[in-house]
Amino acid sequence: METIGMRVRLMRKELKLTQEQLAQRLGIGKAALSMIETSKAGLSQRNKNILVQDFNLNPDWLDTGEGKMFNAEPDLTSYLHRTDKSLPMQSVPLYSIEGTAGLVPLFADNEKIKPHDFIHIPNLPKCDGAIYIVGDSMYPLLKSGDIILYKQLSDVRDVFWGDMYLLSIDIDGEEYITVKYVQKSEHPGFVKLVSQNQHHADKEVEIDRIRAIALIKASVRMHTIG
Repeated sequence: METIGMRVRLMRKELKLTQEQLAQRLGIGKAALSMIETSKAGLSQRNKNILVQDFNLNPDWLDTGEGKMFNAEPDLTSYLHRTDKSLPMQSVPLYSIEGTAGLVPLFADNEKIKPHDFIHIPNLPKCDGAIYIVGDSMYPLLKSGDIILYKQLSDVRDVFWGDMYLLSIDIDGEEYITVKYVQKSEHPGFVKLVSQNQHHADKEVEIDRIRAIALIKASVRMHTIG
């Protein structure tokens, strides 16, 4: 049975785009796009909107496979100009959360906090920092020990619904750090946090309890042999 992910791949092939090019336009990593195309991860509403608005994709075809693939001939001459500007090379500071006492002081004054190391990666949008993942809430897309690179947000209300974020949440005076998809809640003043791991239930969280938030721009997985 054909899935939305399979139709995303068909669209990409029809437009002769690489996974890197489409992932950059969607503001996600190549690995995340691969997960979508193989139906191991869902397509966020924000990214559906980008496909419809920027590529003239027919939303009915995307959802059901019925009708024409495109509402009009896609214009690819300018779509790259609307993406985050990639840098040929950047040195992204890698921080130890334990050494910084959490995300809040790190985001508040990262210029005074000494990085654990630096990551040098070409052709990525500007990132503010990187940390190691702890836990399995986003498995198999992310696993404990992976490195995520992020861009800080000043206000949780600036989120793009359905994208993946690094969050600091106040739970009874203690800081809880997690990576989740952030979705719109039906309850005013709340957001819904969704895991990739099917064994983790969705959770509604008051917006006022979110003390710090950053958009995940890329991830790095370390493989060891022997």
